[in-house]
Amino acid sequence: MTITIHSSFLPHLDPDASLAFYRDVLDFEVRLDVGYGPMRWITVGPKNQPDTAIVLHPAGVSGSATEEEQRFLTELVAKGSYFGINLATDDLDATFAAVEAKGADIVQEPIEQDYGVRDAAFRDPAGNLIRIQQSKEH
Repeated sequence: MTITIHSSFLPHLDPDASLAFYRDVLDFEVRLDVGYGPMRWITVGPKNQPDTAIVLHPAGVSGSATEEEQRFLTELVAKGSYFGINLATDDLDATFAAVEAKGADIVQEPIEQDYGVRDAAFRDPAGNLIRIQQSKEH
């Protein structure tokens, strides 16, 4: 049996800002853009990994959540304290410099962590924490 990661989900607060960030700052390809206005689901992913994707979805949209719960979730997302994702690169310094030059909201410059990885962190337009780690092979 083989199990792989197909897609992960991150909320967006502004679909156009999130689309621009993942496409223009991280250089991901746009694979699907469904919906209209804030009710858009946008699928993006690394150009060299066609079977792995991130689905950017409207924050707080759920058929079972109350209006108050949806508002609370949206506020958590906006604070950057709810969702995140870890990415990997073969050249953390060059990747960080490129992301920083494109105006990303930097949280942490590249450092060696006590738990054995070298990484950097920034936020996407919705506040989601994005960590980029140096690949172990490099």
